[in-house]
Amino acid sequence: MPSQADTETAPPQLELPPALSEEIAALARLHRRAGGPGLQVMTLLGTRAEGLLDRLPEGVRGRLDRVTEAALNGAMKAAQGSRGLVRDQPDWLNRAVTAALGAAGGLGGLPSAMAELPVTTTVLLRAIQGVAAEEGFDPAEPNVQFDSIKVFASAGPLAEDDGADAAFLATRLTLTGTTMQALIASVAPRLAAALGQKLAAQTVPVLGAAAGAAVNYAYTSYYQDMARVHFRLRRLAIEEDRRPEELIEALRAELTRRPRRAR
Repeated sequence: MPSQADTETAPPQLELPPALSEEIAALARLHRRAGGPGLQVMTLLGTRAEGLLDRLPEGVRGRLDRVTEAALNGAMKAAQGSRGLVRDQPDWLNRAVTAALGAAGGLGGLPSAMAELPVTTTVLLRAIQGVAAEEGFDPAEPNVQFDSIKVFASAGPLAEDDGADAAFLATRLTLTGTTMQALIASVAPRLAAALGQKLAAQTVPVLGAAAGAAVNYAYTSYYQDMARVHFRLRRLAIEEDRRPEELIEALRAELTRRPRRAR
């Protein structure tokens, strides 16, 4: 029998059809899996994220936000422009491509890593758009482009940041170039912290190429998984005629449970 404390802290149970509950449980498993590779890479490097960032020259750390914002702007144009020329690739190939890019960027230290960053950002965004297309969304639609950039917020649909998620559904209905630019500007600092760790890992003597490949592989896996969580939630909301907020709360509740053991 649950204790009074358990009863008080347990999240409210949402009444969902069994099939939809299974979909939410599957998304929870995917959400849990998404954080795995990145954590393993950081453990492999044997240092905290803060320590990695300290490796970067002060001048580079000071302009990471601006560099990342420029990379996101360029990536959006390049990724969208490439869709008519190159078809979406399977997940494993996206991971292999970014790993190769990371290795090449790490070979030359910080200068080559900085040059590689916008290319990798473009490939990551194309991978996110590819997931959107798999889930039945058109990456050419402004709302889907907005969603794709939002995935780069990296904490996923359960993020509790400065109100960005609360305002998300409203702003995506009235998209303008200014709205998209504001989103990129808000996402850039968070992505800059992640990419800063990547750049720092690539400056490690001798291990730069291996670290760049490993971190790029981990980040690509992470963003592909989070994109699937994000866009499947959107698809389920449409198919089941449910409010997206309701499904997000169902996912949040599922994530508080202990992972179900495979039988």
